[in-house]
Amino acid sequence: MSSTTLHYIYDPLCGWCYGAAPLAEAARRVLPVIGHGGGMMTGANRKQVSPALRNYVMPHDHRIAELSGQPFGDDYFNGLLLDETAVFDSAPPIAAILAADDIAGRGLDLLSRLQKAHYIEGKRIADTDVLRALAVEVGLDGEAFAQAHARISKEELQPHIAASRRFLAQVGGHGFPTFVLEQEGRFEVLDTGRWLGKADAWRAHLAACTHR
Repeated sequence: MSSTTLHYIYDPLCGWCYGAAPLAEAARRVLPVIGHGGGMMTGANRKQVSPALRNYVMPHDHRIAELSGQPFGDDYFNGLLLDETAVFDSAPPIAAILAADDIAGRGLDLLSRLQKAHYIEGKRIADTDVLRALAVEVGLDGEAFAQAHARISKEELQPHIAASRRFLAQVGGHGFPTFVLEQEGRFEVLDTGRWLGKADAWRAHLAACTHR
C-alpha cells in the first residue's frame, strides 16, 4: 500500500468548507488528513456584520445547505447575521485550531466544533473567550489552550496562513475548501463539488485511492 495523505485547505468562516465538513470527517476515517488554514477573512478582509454582508452570504448558505444537507441554525441566520457588533475574522479561530493541534493533535476536531458553533449556534468564533470555552468543550485543557493560542497568534499564525496560500497556489487549487491527495510526492486536487452530500461514496473513493 502506498503512503497517502489528504491535505485540507480550509477556512473556518468559509460556508463551503462547512458544507464539506462531513467529507473531512469521513476522510479522517480512511487516511491521515492535514489541515491548512487559508485566512480568508483576515487583516483587511475582516468583515463587520452588516445588512450587506447578510444579504451576500445568505443565498450562498441556502445553496450550500441544499447541496450538502448541512444544517444552518436560526441563531446564525436571525441572530449572528443581524448582530452588527460582531466581526468575522478568520485569524483567531485558525490560531485556535493550530493551538488544539499543538497541545493535543485535535485541530480538526476543534474546526468541526467551531463550524457548528458559527453556522448553527450563531456564536462569535473570533472571540477569545468563546474559543476557549469551545476548546474545553472538546476536551482540551483551558489554560494550556489559552497559552498556546496566545503564542501561536503572535508567532506562528501569519507564517502558517502564508504557507497555506503558497501551497494552494502550488497545487493549482481555487479557493476553499481544497482537498489535495498526496501520494509518493505527487499532488492531485480532488473535485470536492461532486461529493457534497455523499460522504459514504467519498470515503469509498478515498479508500480506493489508498490502494492504487
